[in-house]
Amino acid sequence: INKMATNLYSHSIFPPPRQNKDFLELKQFFKKNGKIKDFPAHESKAHSVDWNSDGRKVASGSTDKTVSVFSLDRYGLTRVHNYKGHSDHVDQLCWHPSHPEYLVSASEDKTIRIWDARVGHKCAQCISTKGDNINICWSPDGNTIAVGNKEDLITWIDTRNYKTKSEMHFNYEVNEISWNNTSEYFFLTNGNGCIVILSFPELKVMETLQAHSSNCISLEFDSQGRYFATGSADALASLWDLEELVCVRSFPRLFWPVRTLSFSFDGKLLAMGSEDHHVDIALVETGEEVCKVPCNASTFCVAWHPNKYLLAFVSDDKDRHERDAGTVRLFGIPE
Repeated sequence: INKMATNLYSHSIFPPPRQNKDFLELKQFFKKNGKIKDFPAHESKAHSVDWNSDGRKVASGSTDKTVSVFSLDRYGLTRVHNYKGHSDHVDQLCWHPSHPEYLVSASEDKTIRIWDARVGHKCAQCISTKGDNINICWSPDGNTIAVGNKEDLITWIDTRNYKTKSEMHFNYEVNEISWNNTSEYFFLTNGNGCIVILSFPELKVMETLQAHSSNCISLEFDSQGRYFATGSADALASLWDLEELVCVRSFPRLFWPVRTLSFSFDGKLLAMGSEDHHVDIALVETGEEVCKVPCNASTFCVAWHPNKYLLAFVSDDKDRHERDAGTVRLFGIPE
């Protein structure tokens, strides 16, 4: 039967399916730009990595209680700051959505700290919170920071006066948190496999979507405003239509919980990281695998550059003495 099918295709009775043009072009791009480079960042494992709005800087947070900031040049990354001030692990950080010099870090020391990358010695603002902070995000309009802690309390902080605007405790495990691109709705993923959508700033539950069969861990929006993606302990990543709130497709190639996601600047690619020893990069429109980025350990965080096919990621990698390496890695460098 396979031989017959081959003959039919070869005689053009049934022409073979056409491959997506973007898929072919991106496959070719990463054949020429598939190099990975490592950049020392911390004394122990890095948990978080993120690009600033203009793509000239990348920051990482670590269990060594520090925040490192790098500048990007033609040769790779150069570390320009290593901020100290937190007294416990830095679990997550993010940059201001439009100001390229401001970033905020969330720590288990019950504070969040805002840093000005133009200043190299101390934080611009330290804000005390009620618990051990594990996730953080900045609203797209820049006016609010949301921080979540281990007790499933989310606090919304007004960045114009650094005071608490509101807070809400949830009776289930809260994982990732994020606004949609217009700051009108606030999304969170939870331990029941659901996506919960709140109006903002009213914080009324608008929708609860059963997205996965087990713990829904990660959440990411594309910059085009078309889709968002979720990752789960069921080892699936799912793509959702933002307007219709329906699942468009799933990405089933990973074997371990999908703990981190990132869309490319143009929304064409989705990077997915897990305990699998590679990062899966898929074409969003078809779900096809464009490439695999090899890793030596579990991946904690992935982040696409805001205007290039350049992926920063951090993982549970070790040095030659089997100590935490604390490196930031870049994929997409010319061979």
